[in-house]
Amino acid sequence: MAAPRKRSPAIQRLQLRIELRQARNRCAMTQRQVAKAMEWSPSKLLRIEAGEVGISINDLRLLLRLYSISDESEVERLLELARGSRKMPFVEYRDIYAQHFLDFLAMESSAFVTRSFQPLAVPGLLQTKEYAAEIIRVYSADGFSEQQRERMLEGRMLRQETLERDDAEVYFVLDEAVLRRQVGGPGVMRAQLRRLAELAAHPRRQIMILPFSCGLLASQGPFTLFEFDEGLRPFVYLENLQGPASVSTEEEEFVKYLALFWELEERSIKGDRVPSILLRIAEHIDHEPHDFRMPPQD
Repeated sequence: MAAPRKRSPAIQRLQLRIELRQARNRCAMTQRQVAKAMEWSPSKLLRIEAGEVGISINDLRLLLRLYSISDESEVERLLELARGSRKMPFVEYRDIYAQHFLDFLAMESSAFVTRSFQPLAVPGLLQTKEYAAEIIRVYSADGFSEQQRERMLEGRMLRQETLERDDAEVYFVLDEAVLRRQVGGPGVMRAQLRRLAELAAHPRRQIMILPFSCGLLASQGPFTLFEFDEGLRPFVYLENLQGPASVSTEEEEFVKYLALFWELEERSIKGDRVPSILLRIAEHIDHEPHDFRMPPQD
């Protein structure tokens, strides 16, 4: 029998902070009221609930008592989350990545099933170095130095080690616009399309194409669903280009987006056709675009 996988510290901290925030809301207490009752500075509770710092076992016991959580098994479960969340991955990038993106990296590196819909750009796990560099150049804030952007690129490439895991499955639905938009110019995009064709041939990495001809979409933007084999709830991660992303562990929310993903999957081109389509687009990238449901015109 295979040994059980070690639980991710990042996921345990994320799960703990979500549950602590929910417990405080059930008690109808503000952060200021909790901080006063615990004799903490307000910033300490803010940082715990934001996942920026961990919480000691003694502090957690007192906090759970304040929240009227007394069931022994529930207390021990939450204490175990705190014990297991002390060593965090990607901490060396905390100065350049927002907390919500660090949360995303934690989920991405730990999930055993990932489902992602991307209508705008190739997802980070699948990007070539040159494509990723252009994305970072366009989307990173003006305040970042060239050295910081290089570290962003380093971190983005490091993420792709997730694809080498034998115990993880990933499913991507890419809108046709992702494949047509020439990020970084024809040369960069040609290499990116060839990389996608290579990745699409792997049995545990399913890349699907949602064609223009399928019509309007129910989704308003990119989203990713994460499932774990660690007794943790699944996560819904909703990207927001205008501000912090939204993360939810509510079962109803997850079921809604899972049904949406399955609908997108049903309407997508998939299987053995995908690599050949990607290579065809790469071959004709310098020519007039054509619908890949039709043969290219001479």
